This record gives sequence, structure tokens and C-alpha cells, in this order.
Amino acid sequence: MNHPRLTRPGRRTFPAGLADRRVPTLAAVWLLTRAAMLWLLAHNSFHLLGGGGVAREVWGLYGHWYGTLSHGAFPTHDPLWQYPPGAGPVLLSPALLPGLTYFQAFVVLTVLMDAAVTVALTRAGTRPGRTLRGAALWTGGLPLLLHIPFARYDVQVTAFAVIALLTLPRSTRACGALAALGALVKVWPALVLIGTPKGRTSRSAWISGALAGAAALLLLTVSFDDPFSFLPQQSGRGVQIESLGGTVLGLATHAGWPGRARYQYGAMEFTGPYVAAVAQVSLALTALALAALLLWRFRATAGRWTEATPYDAALAAVLLFTVTSRVISPQYMIWLLGLAAVCLTSRRTVQRPVAALVVAATAVSAMVYPALYHQVITSTWTGCALMLLRNGLLATAAALAFTRLWRSTGPSGPEVPHPASEPDLDSRRLPERAPSPA
Repeated sequence: MNHPRLTRPGRRTFPAGLADRRVPTLAAVWLLTRAAMLWLLAHNSFHLLGGGGVAREVWGLYGHWYGTLSHGAFPTHDPLWQYPPGAGPVLLSPALLPGLTYFQAFVVLTVLMDAAVTVALTRAGTRPGRTLRGAALWTGGLPLLLHIPFARYDVQVTAFAVIALLTLPRSTRACGALAALGALVKVWPALVLIGTPKGRTSRSAWISGALAGAAALLLLTVSFDDPFSFLPQQSGRGVQIESLGGTVLGLATHAGWPGRARYQYGAMEFTGPYVAAVAQVSLALTALALAALLLWRFRATAGRWTEATPYDAALAAVLLFTVTSRVISPQYMIWLLGLAAVCLTSRRTVQRPVAALVVAATAVSAMVYPALYHQVITSTWTGCALMLLRNGLLATAAALAFTRLWRSTGPSGPEVPHPASEPDLDSRRLPERAPSPA
């Protein structure tokens, strides 16, 4: 019997049951890759897997903070504590599984959050007019970071951002609230609101986010001592060796620059002449990135917004803030993979080439840390080449993402219905446009 065929204007037809057959395949790949990641985490004492340093972040540092947080206080005067107060409940969450050690409970909860992101992307991808490419990117892309995602709490943070964006077509208030709660954990999820459609939708999302954030912050202030103790440590951070500025300084060592890398503020940072100047340049570039995003939003034509524009804007914004940051830790790639995956759930995204660059940069990141991290610390030619490649891919991705976002919402070209007037962005019929590349 022939399958009924689904059609969209200007799209290729495909069997109705094709998406259903892909979901079990995705589930099987997820199970196999996550089992492999857990195996790597269990054997992380191998030299190429970090010599035990990856897992030590959880049972050593997070476990230590857990002891302080469980007594109702944030780690005051701890130079390694650089996180907003929302990180406290996340680091306390392993208490939900009392039969396990802190490390075991943390990993279990992180795997569950990974599964939640996968399910959310899969559900979004099976809706009419959507695609499962986003779920596939997350499923196959996260293991490129080896076991790092399960030994950091960035999967949890990314879940806030991903689910907030995917919730936008259904509930602007939920989108704003989730983004705000994520921002209380690690600031950057607030950027997912930069691309909400102008008008009523943005007002609803931003007001909801402000209210939810204020309420959560008040609750944390009442429940814990010193909720803002992270501010002095965060402002004191220098130039991490994996940042764009760090790449410049690493290359400078081969031209006679006398600086060196030293462990401080929880990361390997450069010390020596001109480091402060490089840090100031990074902060200035971050300010310019914010100005560029605000200019884009002011200039963008509301009539050219599509269901993918909020996703595309979120990825572009986080990329710009990542490449201009003084710190680009390997777990930052988790954020970018999650946002790239959200973009790929929509057939109208303009960020497909950017998503490919993010995946490539993620693969290089695993070589940088943990495999060849000593080469990066000592600024050997191999280490410098790796950083130049990884950060070059990220810089290219950031520039391309912003350029494609700018052009896609510019004043020229045909307009599309304004999403703010549509209660369900997924089910509406959009004007016929040329097919997107496969």
C-alpha cells in the first residue's frame, strides 16, 4: 500500500510515516552515544581524557559548594564562585537522589536534562512544517565534546534556553519566564529574548521574564546569605587561554612576548604585560556586539519575521557574546549546539551554514580539551594552531550568523505575516518561497 504523501508549497514531498520511523532511530543513537559518554566519564583518568580533571569539577568543586549551599549561604570570598544565585539550586539538586553519591546524582540529573532537551527538539521537529534536523544535531553533536557535558551544569542551563525558545509559539509568558530563570543560573539565556517579534509578543515575553526573574531572585535572596558574592570574582577574571584574546597572546609568545599561563579564577589565564589591555578590548568588543544586536532589532522589518527569526537571533547573539568574551571554556559549545539545534527545527532558518560551523568548532574543542590541553597551556605551535582553528571557526560562525540574520529581516524582499498576530506559528501557512538547500 502506498503511503499518503505530505506536501508544502515549494517543498519536496515525503512519506507520512517517515518522521515516525526517524524518531526510534534518533532514540537508539541517543542511547548508544550517551552510553559511550558515560563510559568515557567512568574512565576519565586516562591521560587523553583529562587525567581525572574533568570529573573532578563535580565531585571536588561542585561537591564543596554543595556543602556551603546546603547551610543556606553562597561561597563568599571563594574566587572560584563566579555564578549568579540561580546556580545554587542547580548545584543542590543532587539532594533529590539521596541514595547516590553527589557525583552519581549530578550525572544522573544531567543525563535526564539532556534527554529532556532531546525530547523537546524531537517534538518540535515532528510538528507540521518542521524538521528533525535539530534533534539530530543535538543527539550527534553533544558527544563530540566527549564526557565534558555530563561533568558540567551547562546542559541544565541550555535546557532553559532551548525550551524557552521552543515554547515561544505556544506561550510567550512561559518563554520569558524560562529565559529569566536560565539567566539567573548563567546569565546568557537572557539573550534568547533578543529575537522575539516586535510588539505584543516581545512585551509579553519581556514582562513575564522580568516578573519571574524578580520573584526568583527575591526568593533566593531570602533563602541564602550573600547571593551576590559572585560579582567581585566575575569582574576580576582575566584572559583565558582558550579565548580569542588568549589565542592572540599565545601566538605572541612565539614573537617574544614574556607572559605565561597560570591557574586562577578556576581557569588557565594568561599573565604578563598587555593582558589587561587585551581584556579591555574584549569587553569593548562585547559592548559593540550588544550595540550591533540592538541596531539589528531597531532596523529589522517586523513584516519579515518568521517562526525561525527568534531562533536565528538567539544563536547569533550568543555567538557574538561568546567570541568576544574573555573566557571561552569548552562547555560553552554546549550552549551553541543547543541553540543551533533549535534553529534547525525550522525549515525557515537562515543559520544552517552556521550550525555546520558550530559542529566543526565543537569537534576541534574536544581536541583542545582535554586531549591536547597541555599543548594549549604551553602555547606550542600545535596548541596555537588548534586554538586558531577553533576560534577562527567560531568567529566566522558569529560573523556569518549576524550577517544572515541582518539580511533575512532587512527592508527589502517580500513580507511575511507578523508572528505576533498569529497564535500558533507552527500550524500557519506561510507564503511560498524557494526551497531551502537540503
